[in-house]
Amino acid sequence: MKIQTRLRRRGAIAALAAVGTLLAGCGGSSGGSSSASTTTGTTSNSSGKTTKISFLVDNGDGTVAMAKAVTDAFHAAHPNITVDVQTRPGGGDGDNIVKTRLSTGDMADVFQYNNGSLLQPLKPAQTLVPVDAASWTSDLDKNFVDSTTVDGKLYGSPWGPAFGGGILYNIPVYKKLGLQIPQTWAQFMANSAKIKAAGIAPVIQTYGDTWTSQLIVLGDYHNVEATTPDWATKYSNGQIKYATDPAALRSFQHLEDLHKAGYFNKDYRSAKLNDGLKELATGTGAQYPMLGSVVAGIEQQVPGKINDVGFFPVPGDSAATNGLTIWPANGIYIPKTTKGDKLAAAKEFQAFFATKAACDALTKGQAPTGPYMSKQCTLPADVTQVTKDTTKYITEGKASTALEFKSPVKGPNLEKILIQVGSGIESAQKGAQDYDQDVRKQAQQLGLSWAS
Repeated sequence: MKIQTRLRRRGAIAALAAVGTLLAGCGGSSGGSSSASTTTGTTSNSSGKTTKISFLVDNGDGTVAMAKAVTDAFHAAHPNITVDVQTRPGGGDGDNIVKTRLSTGDMADVFQYNNGSLLQPLKPAQTLVPVDAASWTSDLDKNFVDSTTVDGKLYGSPWGPAFGGGILYNIPVYKKLGLQIPQTWAQFMANSAKIKAAGIAPVIQTYGDTWTSQLIVLGDYHNVEATTPDWATKYSNGQIKYATDPAALRSFQHLEDLHKAGYFNKDYRSAKLNDGLKELATGTGAQYPMLGSVVAGIEQQVPGKINDVGFFPVPGDSAATNGLTIWPANGIYIPKTTKGDKLAAAKEFQAFFATKAACDALTKGQAPTGPYMSKQCTLPADVTQVTKDTTKYITEGKASTALEFKSPVKGPNLEKILIQVGSGIESAQKGAQDYDQDVRKQAQQLGLSWAS
């Protein structure tokens, strides 16, 4: 099938991109460490006048493929504008380049970057062109708007689709055992007991890739916010903590529950992401707390099995508030240093990302992992089951953006702490206390008031 061929080629890219995005709250973006520059085709209008603008993206293979696809489509619709695609390293090096170029007035005319907590340090009011007055913003998804708005001003258009953090599950195993999608943690544990009784590992963990340990907690944020809608604000202000707030502490307790019940795969301490995907796709493991975006890697590990995998949110205490934690698309921004004809061309290019033509082009560059963040866009019919499941929760309004898009504080040691809890080395209570201390250091570095 067309989509499976594309996913086989893009699988490793998607997994790497997911890692970078998950780590955004720690100060990184997508991976890569070198810079390069490529130039797309040059065209001109009938008068012969062409406006050339530069477009800076990270140098991940998937990102570059998407950038080329979307600029090719833009050139077809706007022959009087040429977009020069430039690349920068990912991770912390890329963050520093973006901040330095903005502060020195040397930024590209348009650039791709994170939103949420990493957007605020760019000081958008001083450095970026707001887009509130643009008509195309009325088509944007609320989750994207919320994560790209600072002090009441919206600053970007969406780059690519959203994806969720929840539970990947093996559909044939669920069907064979007659299981229903759980909407509460109690139902999830009951399903897991039946799966274990059938000789299948109920829950896959892959601590050989340490970042993968975080999804039980990070993916549970929708449930935490359901109990306290302004949880993120209180958390940023140091007024609420993981160790003392019952709903947040339960995120850690869920991991402890799974370890004590013996529900993990035997190789969970050393297994890596690709091992987990293989166990999930072959049905030797039934459920994998993970980002939905990594599902593309299944086609590379076990070809032909990608649609044997579905997706549901991390279950909480209440079926009535069951919903998905999501990572919305990154943003496309214009610095205030872009002026004159270049500014007009940059605004045309920025607006283009909210159109169906742009989304269709992005799909050619990389298979979507969830819905696009504009009402103008539709997904192709041959998307994965995980993408369909993710889209369902978002379109039904049963989704919340991850905490790292709402709060600037995220401790750097969460993955290590959760491995200790998941391995039975620390209790959930001690792990939550340790993480609060980790966050306190981060908050102090940011100049925030955060009492112990």
